[in-house]
Amino acid sequence: MLNQVTMLKETASQTAGPYVHIGLAPKQAGFDIFENNFGNVLTTSQTKGERIVIQGRVIDGSGTPVRDALIEIWQANAAGKYNHPADRQEKDLDPTFRGWGRGCTDFETGTYTFETIKPGQVMGRNGRVMAPHVNFWIVARGINIGLNTRMYFSDETDANSKDPVLNLIEWEVRRKTLLAERIEEKGQVIYRFDIVLQGQNETVFFDV
Repeated sequence: MLNQVTMLKETASQTAGPYVHIGLAPKQAGFDIFENNFGNVLTTSQTKGERIVIQGRVIDGSGTPVRDALIEIWQANAAGKYNHPADRQEKDLDPTFRGWGRGCTDFETGTYTFETIKPGQVMGRNGRVMAPHVNFWIVARGINIGLNTRMYFSDETDANSKDPVLNLIEWEVRRKTLLAERIEEKGQVIYRFDIVLQGQNETVFFDV
């Protein structure tokens, strides 16, 4: 006699919810539970390179700032080398700079901020040099899978024109969505980079 098979209904899919802040950035959510928190400050007083601030908002399809987005960045140091064993470039590794940070958009303004240094050019595949850039990963409610993109610097015109990744974007007008504008305020260098999830001026995202 065959056993009867009971079929269960498929569980409804879930997007990233309010737990994102609590689980991944608890201090910002008001839970001081870890001795060492992942943060948005990537530098120390000994870190080499030009100090910069990356600042912007994550904007949804209606033009509204997303106030619960979590963002991670990963970048090379000022010499253009990643703090990772897979980077075999013959460049200096800065022991004071890990090149990775995590931050969230502010609940009130929807703004995120990272304190870091401007990265150098990186040798890419087939010996092609990539322009200075910062890798972004974004997750929030309504996003099933984290979004990957890059931020380039508007004042690196020559390097950007030769960058192999930027040149893969067929519509040149779309490349502008990956450029951060340089602003100088009170002696501080700020690169403004808004991430638009949908609609007009939608940021280019990469399938990685």
